[in-house]
This record gives sequence, C-alpha cells and structure tokens, in this order.
Amino acid sequence: MPSDDLIEKLKEALGPQAVLTGADAAEKAVGGWSALGVPAVVLRPASTEEVSAALKLCHAAGEAVVPWGGKTGLGEGGEANGPIALSLERMNRIEEIDEAGCTMIVQAGCVLQTVCEAAEAKGLIFPLDLGARGSATIGGNISTNAGGNRVIRYGMTRDMVLGIEAVLADGTVMSSMNHLIKNNAGYDLKQLFIGSEGTLGIVTRAVLRLWPKPRSQDTGFVAVESFDRLPKFLRHMERALGGTLSAFEVMWEDFYKLVTSEPAKGRPVIPHGHPFYVLVESMGGDQEADSARFEAAMMEALEAGEISDAVIAKSQAERDTMWALRDDVAQVVHTYPMFTFDVSLGISDMESYVEDVRAGLKAKWPESSLMVFGHLGDGNLHVIPGRFPDAELATRRSVEAVVYGELRKRGGSVSAEHGIGLEKRPYLGWSRSAEEVALMQLLKRTLDPKNILNPGKVLEPVPHAKAAE
Repeated sequence: MPSDDLIEKLKEALGPQAVLTGADAAEKAVGGWSALGVPAVVLRPASTEEVSAALKLCHAAGEAVVPWGGKTGLGEGGEANGPIALSLERMNRIEEIDEAGCTMIVQAGCVLQTVCEAAEAKGLIFPLDLGARGSATIGGNISTNAGGNRVIRYGMTRDMVLGIEAVLADGTVMSSMNHLIKNNAGYDLKQLFIGSEGTLGIVTRAVLRLWPKPRSQDTGFVAVESFDRLPKFLRHMERALGGTLSAFEVMWEDFYKLVTSEPAKGRPVIPHGHPFYVLVESMGGDQEADSARFEAAMMEALEAGEISDAVIAKSQAERDTMWALRDDVAQVVHTYPMFTFDVSLGISDMESYVEDVRAGLKAKWPESSLMVFGHLGDGNLHVIPGRFPDAELATRRSVEAVVYGELRKRGGSVSAEHGIGLEKRPYLGWSRSAEEVALMQLLKRTLDPKNILNPGKVLEPVPHAKAAE
C-alpha cells in the first residue's frame, strides 16, 4: 500500500483532482472483459511530464504502478488489485495530422475509433480495426501489439507505428518520435515497448503511419464445405484481387449458429448447414472495376468448388450486417461457464487442432461446447470452450491443458494478439524458448530494476537488484 506521504507528494505533482483514492479509485476499476481488481490509488496524469513526475516518486518509494488504457484487455494485463493504477484517459488528444507524410501524432489515451475517424476526415486511413474500437486506446493497442481484422493486409500494430514516446520506471522520458518509414540509425528502440504490456515503460505518445483511404470496398459472405478448401479459397482471392484483400474471417458452424439464432439479433446471411463460413473483404482504388473483379473472383471460386454458396453485399447496410455477425462475440456468454483463448498456428494444422481440442474437451466434459472463429488468413483463431460445471481456476487449468497442450504439439503461440498478462504467464515458455525468456528477464531487470512497472505481468516474478529498497 502506498504511504500517505507518497499520496500527498503525488497530489502536489499532479493536482488533487488527478489522484483518486477509496471509492473513487474503486469506481475507476470497472473495465471490459478483464479483471482489474481494486487499486489503492488511481493516477490520472494530463501530460508526459506528469507521468514522468509520478513515476519518479513511485520509483523512489518502490511502489508498483499498473498502466491503464481502455481497460478492455483480455489477458489480465491491467490487473491492479492493491497497487497504484495509472490511467492515461486524460491524455487523449490528436496533436497533428501530416497529410503529405501520411502520419499522425497522438497521445496514448486517445481512443482507436477517434483516431480512425480523424484520419478518414482527411482522406486517409489508420487500418487497425477490432471489436473494442470504441473503447480501446492507442496506448493499449501499442502495449499489446493489437492485431484485429486487417492484419492480412496491413500487419499488426507495430507495423503502423513509426515512433513512440515512453516514460521509463525511474521517470526518464525516452522520446523516439520518428516520422520516417526508413530509419536504420542504430537500434529501433520503440520495438522494446510495443507488445511489452507496460512492463518496460509507459507509452505516452506515438507517431502513427496512415495510408490513403481506399476508394472501393467489397464484402462477401460465403459457405465452404471442407477445411481443405479454405486455404485454396484464401490464396485464390489473394491472387485474383491483386493485393487488395483486407479481411478473411472464418467462422466454424457452431459459432455461426450462435450469432444467427435467438436470443442473438443476427440472422443467417447464408442458411445453416455448412461447416465453415467466411467473411471476405477487399479495399481498392476504383469501385466499379474492383467490384467487377471481386464478383469475378467469387464466381471463379464457386465454379471451382472452393465455395458452395456466396452473398455479396450491395450496400453499406448489408456490409454492416455481415460484420455484425463476426463481431457479435458477446453471444458466447450463453455458453457460460466458458473460457476464451487467442491462439496462433499454421493454417495446415488448424483442422486437426480444432478436432483434437474438441475431442479432448468432450472426453472430460461431455456437455461442453466449442466456439471457433478468427482471422484465418494470418493464422489466428479465437477458441472459446464453454458449458463447464464451473469457472473455477482448477477447471480453467484443466481446460488450458487441452487447448494449449494441442497447440504446443503443433508449435503454435498461446497469444496471437491479446498479450500474455497474468492469464497466460504460466504458458509463455510453451511458445518461447528458454533463451528468449531469459533475455526478456534481462531486459526487464535492466529497464525496471525495482520491478515497479506492471509487476508480475508477462514474466514470472524474479528477484530484482533493488527490489528490497
């Protein structure tokens, strides 16, 4: 627990309105899907200078600090039960948009949807797109290296970030606000902080890379009769669309039924009865020509037997309807008690992986269900087993043994895009070598010798040189 003396010093540095305690702090700990605990104090700095001042004080006192973005993480990376939480919600401004250079300078607390809308208003696009777009923040996206629906074309968050400003554990401001796409002048230090979940430094500002806004958008929904046809259809669309394919989202039949049957509001775009459904989308530069190309590619796939049925959106409303099905993940609450997993593995291993996981779960829990969907084009599946007797930790560990055990056999990753946090920390070594984990520990001890930044997240706790001070 932070001392009264530290709290008073924080109030002097940030202002009393920026230091919440008691019931006010507990109220701020209401998040999305991840447990946040009850922090002793919530700090709400309004600038990088205030973040620096706060960390200097906490570092001197040896007090742990847990950074918060939009509080919608799914790996318990924002859990702050007891320590100080540092919310970046007040640092939410877009500082600059360079239309010629296609860059944007943004504060870490800015909401993703706000960034996307500001870019579009200038005829540009920030292509990161995910279900929590209305609440997730850029700082949170950077700290977890978020993926989303367009990775197949634009890459992960790290591919959209040119520069960052971060505050180290001792309050040092590390400014690497690079605007250049090509800059090989020494180490690319921003990469240390992208995906490190606030354990090495707190990102406060970023230079984002933008692209010209596409002039066309074509969306289709198809049914596929066997898994082996999915990669054939994917590669066919990649070739036929000439680099404009931007999304390839696959839904297993159980998930499709869940989001198109009551009490869900969605209704089938294509009738039930197919093992796989795909939402496919392209974004290009000429609506008339691109639509003709998209329709021709879909027709070729149908004639080749790669797909068995197809619907092409003819309006934005129809496009929204298709995407609403893919985004209606909240329907999985009807399979509670359930657990969510975010895994990555080779496309050729996916069919057997899902089958073996399903069989393993049924062997232990005959009444269990398994919902599977995801960004198949980039190897990412969201796996949601449900209908267990309870949601206790012991049950979760037994489920993890099945889900991650089959993944480990295939050389997959326990985290495709949601981070490690607390939830997946025991399994980090299943996807990273001992040498990689040792180097991560070395970086942590070097940049955060007192272990105050989001302690215990990502890496197992180890003795730090000054942890006892």
